Amino acid sequence: MASIPTRLVDAHAHLCDPAFDADRDAVLERARVAGVAAIVAVGEDLADARRNLELARTNSMIKPAAGLYPTHLSMERAVEMAAFIRRNRPLLFAIGEVGLDFWVVKEDRQKALQREIFKLFVQLAVELDLPLNIHSRSAGRHAVAMLLENNAVKVQLHAFDGKAGAALPAVEAGYFFSIPPSIVRSRQKQKLVQQLPLERLLVETDSPVLGPDASRRNEPANLPGVVRAIAQIKKNFGGGRGGRGL
Repeated sequence: MASIPTRLVDAHAHLCDPAFDADRDAVLERARVAGVAAIVAVGEDLADARRNLELARTNSMIKPAAGLYPTHLSMERAVEMAAFIRRNRPLLFAIGEVGLDFWVVKEDRQKALQREIFKLFVQLAVELDLPLNIHSRSAGRHAVAMLLENNAVKVQLHAFDGKAGAALPAVEAGYFFSIPPSIVRSRQKQKLVQQLPLERLLVETDSPVLGPDASRRNEPANLPGVVRAIAQIKKNFGGGRGGRGL
């Protein structure tokens, strides 16, 4: 098998998470040694967003993002986050993570508010020309539909948990799907990679979760394992463009 590229980008990681407070520098050094050149540091709230900017000032590998996790059902907090993103636009690499989560949010009234908040961030991303880093747990079709309805252009669907059929409109729109290390134990992720075109795939870790071993903390140094898993699936199922059914 070909060697792993030496300039990988972790497209979605929570480096501001307290799980890394004791050894964050060592985590970043292990990532560098593993061939990771950049890490998109996403956040879930305003405290995370501020922390990501602080971390980016001390390590050039870190590319900060700011977003409101979709289970934070507060338009006031969403507006506050949008203002933060506007103020810090020159420093930010993405808006995220934002999106929909119908695994946690069940009530129709709450889903409606979640959609309203998501629409705010999609429109903001279009206005500011920033990529969107999307959470869509148990809501893949709905998230893709809203992205298309609101003319989103630069989109990464992180750890997409739907079927390949739900991903097709996003593929046709030129959106990307990022794959975490849990691919080694997730049949759903394996099937998704099997079906999606290689040119629509990114790699992520979602550190500190979604690692190759669910019982251990995940970190960006695990990124080469995602590349190997994708390469093996594409080798076994027919080439770089993925595509049975797509």
